[in-house]
Amino acid sequence: MPASPMRWLCRIYAALLYAYPREFRLEYGAAMQQVFRDRCRAAARTEGALGVLRFAFHTAADWVSTAVRESAIPRITAEQVRAVWSAGRRQAPRGFVGEWVVTILLYLFASTTLVQAYVVPTGSMEGTVRVGDHMLVDRLAYAEAGAAARRVLPYRDLERGDIVCFLYPEDVRQTYVKRVIGLPGDRIRMVNKQVIRNGRLLEEPYTQHIDPSLEAYRDNFPAGPQYQVSPRGLDMLRKHLVNGEVVVPPDSFFALGDNRDNSLDSRFWGFVPRRYLVGKPLVIYWSFDAPTSDLEGWSLDHVLDVALHFFTKTRWHRMLMVPRAQKALELGDTP
Repeated sequence: MPASPMRWLCRIYAALLYAYPREFRLEYGAAMQQVFRDRCRAAARTEGALGVLRFAFHTAADWVSTAVRESAIPRITAEQVRAVWSAGRRQAPRGFVGEWVVTILLYLFASTTLVQAYVVPTGSMEGTVRVGDHMLVDRLAYAEAGAAARRVLPYRDLERGDIVCFLYPEDVRQTYVKRVIGLPGDRIRMVNKQVIRNGRLLEEPYTQHIDPSLEAYRDNFPAGPQYQVSPRGLDMLRKHLVNGEVVVPPDSFFALGDNRDNSLDSRFWGFVPRRYLVGKPLVIYWSFDAPTSDLEGWSLDHVLDVALHFFTKTRWHRMLMVPRAQKALELGDTP
């Protein structure tokens, strides 16, 4: 097989390494790269197209095996990653070690233990994140791991202004992306579309207002008629309303969409339990101009749309954009 195509295949294969956190790469990167090189050399030793076919077969087999394992073991802990990796390094033959290391690494990638691919189907964060943005989500950014795991993997606490992905409390089969506005103990209310947190008016440069009219409950939360509020949201208002403000309970957070006039968020369905937090967006790896109905599920029409209009409908200027956290500026106290 020509050296150049194989070299490019190996580069693509090795690029998977950069889906992992920097600390993880620093500790295990050298061994991982060696595994990638061994796999490529084994394929290159076979003449002609058979080398490419073998390379593709082994790669596909890795992904199929990880998909099967994912259905049986959806999550593993960082401590288990260390244990399995250490056990693998003690095995004797390099081929055996290589097969297991690649399988474990691709399993981590495919099972979304470290990184999860997510597409934005609605415009609730429009202005910051657009409908059709495909992003990678770091599932370990807020992981409640032990001290041993934090030496290998990055960890940070949840902060106001963070953009986060979480399981939709009304239907945990769905994943939502919003901005954190309130943490436990924070008092939240809104007056004429502006958020007041702990008695201080917030200046939020990331928000977008597309409706010039005022809606009593949406824009003066939590006052006004509550006809759009779900039973879960009504429970929030019954149990956590103090002096006209909602108070965020322990182990929860209050989330709003940046497209404030068109966002189904904590105003309507209540607080987000901390355990529902999935992670933080890492990067937008692809953005495609498509309607919400197409993005909620891959239909034949959507497949044809992508095939025919990939270059014209891809938003190239959004490729590799990072949705960054941004804190609101706290202005003076309000009465």
